[in-house]
Amino acid sequence: MRSNEIKRFPERAPARAMLRATGLTPADLEKPIVAVVSTYSDVTPCNMHLRDLAAEVKAGIRAAGGTPVEANTIVVSDGISMGTAGMRASLISRDWIADSIELFVRGHSLDGLVVLTGCDKTIPAAAMALARLDVPGLAVYGGSILPGQFHGRDVTIQDVFEAVGACAAGKMSHADLAELEAKACPGAGACGGQFTANTLATALAFLGIAGMPGTDLPALHPDKPAAARQAGEWVMRLIGEDRRPRQIMTRGAFENAIAAVMLTGGSTNAVLHLLAIAREAGVALDLADFDAISRTTPVLADLKPGGRYAAPDMTLAGGLRLVAQRLLEQGRLHDGITVSGLSMHAEAAQAQERPGQQVLRTWSQPLKSEGGIAILRGTLAPDGCVAKLVGHDRRRHEGPARVFDSEDAAFAAVQAGSIQPGDVIVIRHVGPAGAPGMPEMLAVTAALMGRGLGDAVALITDGRFSGATHGFMVGHVAPEAARGGPIALIRDGDRITLDVDQRRLDVDAPLTERAQGWQAPPPRERSGVLAKYAQLVGSASEGAPTHPGALP
Repeated sequence: MRSNEIKRFPERAPARAMLRATGLTPADLEKPIVAVVSTYSDVTPCNMHLRDLAAEVKAGIRAAGGTPVEANTIVVSDGISMGTAGMRASLISRDWIADSIELFVRGHSLDGLVVLTGCDKTIPAAAMALARLDVPGLAVYGGSILPGQFHGRDVTIQDVFEAVGACAAGKMSHADLAELEAKACPGAGACGGQFTANTLATALAFLGIAGMPGTDLPALHPDKPAAARQAGEWVMRLIGEDRRPRQIMTRGAFENAIAAVMLTGGSTNAVLHLLAIAREAGVALDLADFDAISRTTPVLADLKPGGRYAAPDMTLAGGLRLVAQRLLEQGRLHDGITVSGLSMHAEAAQAQERPGQQVLRTWSQPLKSEGGIAILRGTLAPDGCVAKLVGHDRRRHEGPARVFDSEDAAFAAVQAGSIQPGDVIVIRHVGPAGAPGMPEMLAVTAALMGRGLGDAVALITDGRFSGATHGFMVGHVAPEAARGGPIALIRDGDRITLDVDQRRLDVDAPLTERAQGWQAPPPRERSGVLAKYAQLVGSASEGAPTHPGALP
């Protein structure tokens, strides 16, 4: 056991004394010691129930012959920080969470690991830490929130963001907005559409590193505690088999995860995070892989933000196993072991489709003929960018640039009614290094939707988007403005063309001439974690990594 390093007698008697002070017995110290890392926080509904689920995981570990030790790490709520300076902390927290998990496990020579996740960045952080440490372990997703009820219809946090724009446009009263605010989030759980949290939870299940049936249970489902307890039992089996995350998260598993994201119309953030996880796992993955899989994978799930249903509706329809079955039917699901002990094909075979369900369509009746994400390149994005295709049918847009050097400035322009149909909104200096932290542009995109401009404009940015964003939006433009990318050279009125069919993002402007006079802007932060991140972070086209990873 790895933990013998801290508990071998008599050499490690001092360490044993410390451990016994916590209540562990000599018998406990003879067993594998397993880290249970919770991302619990009572600042966000996504994570506020994870302490209770962690207790269930610990009970499962004890029942299966292990000794659990618990730690906690931070969470930054995207929904709370969105549109504020705090949003710059969100993506940074992904790497900080992974780092803190690594240090906890390495520092105490622990034998296994279970990470409980909720809000967006905690999910890829868990997979990154598991891949980096490569000790037997798995992730447990806290589950989706249930939809709220407003004027007889299901609502999510997406509706609240869009209502801000509607209110500014005079289409909604302040009283209705206040009522919607009070009803949109009825309890614990992550944001309720196929937004970033549920998208990444889907990805982890298809990577095989999270249990498929437990992952898609909503946060307050009565079977959720039992699923958490079962995860504790699973990690003990993985330790006994010496089954490690990198054996599970293979190239085929990553292709499964990408296909599942595309089929369900998932968040563009999946591109950023799966690239980062693959780097930790030593799996070669790049933007071209996402585009290739998207071209051949239709959108079958009628899920928010572009569709009609919330994540719990997918669970009722048949859940992630039904998604797996759909992929298997077309020979699009690689087989491989999962943390449940079942193979991926065996998980798919256990799918039970609810008769008459309308959430997940068949291959013969897709919502879209290709996935919800496209990778574009061109004079404006030589290293690539990510286009969101969910929630609209537009394939091409050409219009004049409206350039903003901050999200705040763009949001103010939208709210003031100064954005015109046909415009291409450009928000720059919000990339990984430039912000620093690559914030999401949901406040702007939701305001556009709320004002009725969602089908009339396009938006490009070196930042990123919330999973709740829909419309003709292109993010992750690389190279970013802060590092001299062409987006830094755009001026108001330049003609920008977005062409999905050609996979192009181009601008009609004398970029070479303008580049001669370009100077890098001074760093926005000179101290603290944001400054350190700006110095370390790589390109969004590589997953915004902060270290080389395990790639050869």
